Formats: sequence, C-alpha cells, structure tokens
Amino acid sequence: MKIDWLGRIDYQAALRIQEERLEHCLHCGEESVILLEHEPVYTIGRLPDKSSLQVVDRLPYPWFETNRGGQATYHGPGQLVVYPILDLRARGRDLHRYLRNLEYLLIDLLKEFGIQGSRVEGKTGVWVDDRKIASIGVGVRKWVTMHGFALNVTSDLSGFLNIVPCGLCGVKMTSVSLESANEVPLETVRERMAPYLHRYLGLDDSSVLSPK
Repeated sequence: MKIDWLGRIDYQAALRIQEERLEHCLHCGEESVILLEHEPVYTIGRLPDKSSLQVVDRLPYPWFETNRGGQATYHGPGQLVVYPILDLRARGRDLHRYLRNLEYLLIDLLKEFGIQGSRVEGKTGVWVDDRKIASIGVGVRKWVTMHGFALNVTSDLSGFLNIVPCGLCGVKMTSVSLESANEVPLETVRERMAPYLHRYLGLDDSSVLSPK
C-alpha cells in the first residue's frame, strides 16, 4: 500500500488522480493512499436533496457534486484529506467494516494529541463529545474504494459556516487545534498518520473493528 502526499491541490485535479489510481488498482492490483489539502471547495454526494448547501449562489467557494455518499461538506487549507484506493475484495467485500475502520483509525490517531474521539451510532464520522472533528464519505467501484475522510486540523473552520455540514442541523465542527487549545501544524498530524493507515487499512488487519 503506497502512501503519497500531494500537497495542496484543487478538487477536480485530485478527483482525476483518484480515478486514474482506481482504474490502475482494478487492472494491476496496486493499492495506494493519497494525502492532501484542498483549495477551498464544497462537495456533496449525488443526492436529490441539496439543501445542506443552503443558498448555492452565495457560497464563497466553488461546489461540486461527486460520487461519494453523504451531504455537503467543506474542504480547505488546514484540513488533512485522505483518499484510500483499496480493493475491498481482499477485505471480505464488507463496506460497513471499512467505514468503521476509518473511524477507529482516526480515534486512535487523535489520542496522540490528547483528544478523546468517538463514533456515534448512525452518524458516520468522528466526534469529540457533541462536536464533529472528522467527516467520512466514500465511493466504491467494483469493490475498489475512492474518496475517504477529512480531519479538521486548523482552528479556522469558517468555511463550514455557509453550509449545513453533513446535513446535520446545529452540528458543531471542531478541530485538532481547537481541542488541543494550540495551533497544531497540519504537517505534524500528517507525519503521524502512516502507522495508523497500515494498522487499520492494511491487508493483515482487515478484520479490525476497534482501536488497538
């Protein structure tokens, strides 16, 4: 499983890279995980109800409908975005297990920063009490994954103010920096991510369903 850091990149360029790697994984079996930051953007799954974007003409940044699950979210600088391109055929073809492992990966990582994350039944993502710190939205094609999760690192979460994040009215967004009461560099979080990717997403640990 190759792990690549792409730096800051616009959403459409990242989507093209994901598509290319998904096709490569289907044909050659090579898995990879892409880590990056996005230029400011809003995304939403292909759903009839787009109300979580609120008034699209007033959004300060572009928005895209994309082939992941879920309602509207914001991506921007200071948020670590992770896109695993993995073959679930080698992991029991179990999408539920995959989603739970993404959550537990993040919960385990947050402990390094003294943050007690948790999952909430029926609400995909990771929370700190009633505050959402990470969003998850995945797509699957022929059992190969794309999209993934976004972990808020910076204390500036103003990009979320123009939407209803994840379609959850009244939801409070938080970040590693806000919960730490200290501005944590994104690079610090990124540098600690790899062991958790291998632990929870590697083939040897495909059965994991709780933090180690």
